[in-house]
Amino acid sequence: MEHPDYNSPLALKAFLDENGMAMQKKFGQNFLVNADARKKIIDSLDIDENSTVWEVGPGLGSMTDEILGRGAKLTAFEIDHGFARLVRQFFEDYSEKGKFELVEGDVLKTWKKYSDEHGTAQRFFGNLPYNVAATIIADTINEGVRFDKAVVTIQKEVAQRMTAKEGTENYSSFSVLCQWAYNVKNIVDLAGGNFWPVPNVASRAVLMTKREDFPRCQNPKLFMKMLRQLFSSRRKTVRNNMLALAGNEKTDLALEKAGIKGSVRAEDLSVDMLLKLSDALNEVM
Repeated sequence: MEHPDYNSPLALKAFLDENGMAMQKKFGQNFLVNADARKKIIDSLDIDENSTVWEVGPGLGSMTDEILGRGAKLTAFEIDHGFARLVRQFFEDYSEKGKFELVEGDVLKTWKKYSDEHGTAQRFFGNLPYNVAATIIADTINEGVRFDKAVVTIQKEVAQRMTAKEGTENYSSFSVLCQWAYNVKNIVDLAGGNFWPVPNVASRAVLMTKREDFPRCQNPKLFMKMLRQLFSSRRKTVRNNMLALAGNEKTDLALEKAGIKGSVRAEDLSVDMLLKLSDALNEVM
């Protein structure tokens, strides 16, 4: 089946109309119609014929085409039944060669089962729906899955949270989680005009490279549990947030061992300091 012109909003609309389809806002669907931007983003993924890749939300396959064209083995996750049907036809030849597989359904519900049955990929890629981007990234980390490299195009606001430093308004448990598991680097900012339909927010492509010194703490599960607790109420101090997790005595002992004042707030502690506190808590629990 012939692919539509991925660089032309008019051609894409006409193709969808011909196939009795329309973009669905509930799935956060936007096509990147800038060919140079697509190439730059895929270049950052650093793939060849030996690479395995997961792609979330292939849409009509503009990025899928680029990834498969570089020889990688690709598994795509697509929630939209119409897009899934077309993508299967577009890349039927790659499927027959064992280079392409499509997993239909909500990626938040399908990725873990697929991972358990088939293992994970070396690379992760996606022009992620704005409403679930942070959840997808956080879920994989929380489940102990890290990719050698991940390249995601997301709402700029989410990207800013991923790279935020302590003491800034965008710093959150999500910031800590991302920076704990990966080195996070901005690739390119993309104004709404790079997409069709044009979103009402700016986007940013981000490269996440797996940290070699991970996990840098004695008890990763405790660290993640502590992290959620510390940021559960941002107005509360570290000590007050930790009480529900460890009680008075152990909280005070852990804070003392880590050299952290109980009166500070979690948003003022760096990733390294939070890891240090986690180890101190692990030793007194």
